[in-house]
Amino acid sequence: MSYVIEPAPQTTVPVAGEEGVFPVGRIWCVGRNYADHAREMGHDPDREPPFFFSKPANAAVPGGTLPFPGQTEDLHHEVELVVAIGKGGKDIDQASALDHVYGYAIGLDMTRRDLQAGFKKAGRPWELAKGFDESCPISPIVPAAKIGHPTQGKIEVSVNGKVQQTGDMNQMIWSVPEAIAFLSRYVALLPGDLIMTGTPAGVSAVKPGDTMHGTCEGVGEVTVTYQG
Repeated sequence: MSYVIEPAPQTTVPVAGEEGVFPVGRIWCVGRNYADHAREMGHDPDREPPFFFSKPANAAVPGGTLPFPGQTEDLHHEVELVVAIGKGGKDIDQASALDHVYGYAIGLDMTRRDLQAGFKKAGRPWELAKGFDESCPISPIVPAAKIGHPTQGKIEVSVNGKVQQTGDMNQMIWSVPEAIAFLSRYVALLPGDLIMTGTPAGVSAVKPGDTMHGTCEGVGEVTVTYQG
């Protein structure tokens, strides 16, 4: 097959302990999946059906030093467990949902909060607030074959050494199998898709020169420093 233009390079994420890399397809994000975060954002945390938004594949980048995003005066971190889909499917049954998981990582859903607030008020989509370049710093993926399927454990992020967000994976309103089953009713999940599973309370702003360090017990860690 020939292309009329040069195709963009495939976005990949390292796999812990492996030479091969994980090819990233789509990035799906579960909104308001921790009750305390829903409250801090001004929403009722009752267990209503989950909702999803997305980021492009090339939003996924490793940790390290990154340029500070433009067009925002209020950039927020959201630390999340990330699920890497290894086997696709549609209308996946909850009981077999974990069979579709290749592994797990920890990621940061970076958010232009000022833009998001304006888009919400105007009833417009969030893409420019959530899906901008390098908006998903992510750790290497750890295969489920090595660590199983984590359902509990501390997840947190610090900024310049001060803990800002902390929670436990067992506080998710919708579990990983439930999220996979629900999402697969609406789209056919594909190998390479990532699912960000929501964030605990404590989101806060970061600025140029700040360093974020996110950890997820039993899964991994990611560190990002924004250029000053």
